[in-house]
Amino acid sequence: MSDKPSVLFVCVHNAGRSQMAAGWLRHLAGDAVEVRSAGSAPAETINPAAVQAMREVGIDITNQTPTLLEYATAESSDVIVTMGCGDACPVFPGRRYEDWKLDDPAGKGVDAVRPIRDDIRVRVERLVAELTAPA
Repeated sequence: MSDKPSVLFVCVHNAGRSQMAAGWLRHLAGDAVEVRSAGSAPAETINPAAVQAMREVGIDITNQTPTLLEYATAESSDVIVTMGCGDACPVFPGRRYEDWKLDDPAGKGVDAVRPIRDDIRVRVERLVAELTAPA
């Protein structure tokens, strides 16, 4: 069992928003936080515009795969950040929840994805600061 906090990012397809958030968290927190992401109805592949937008800021998310949201993964996460998955997102008492209202990058070009990427970065920076602050 790890003493570092675990964060689960959940969106519908686990191909854009949640993958970008996970990429930012890995980049900004390093090994201080366990990073997870999943989707309620995962896509076949990651959104190419999300991959390109993240590549532009030096973060490679090409090795990530959209993953089905599993009960055990959610149950064992300290923080669950939802991004438009609605009723498909599980609720566990005692877990910290955040619902990030973000545009869905599905079907959008990289010009439209960049502002979403940048918004996610600001939110992840705040989350990292909260999770890694001394007790």
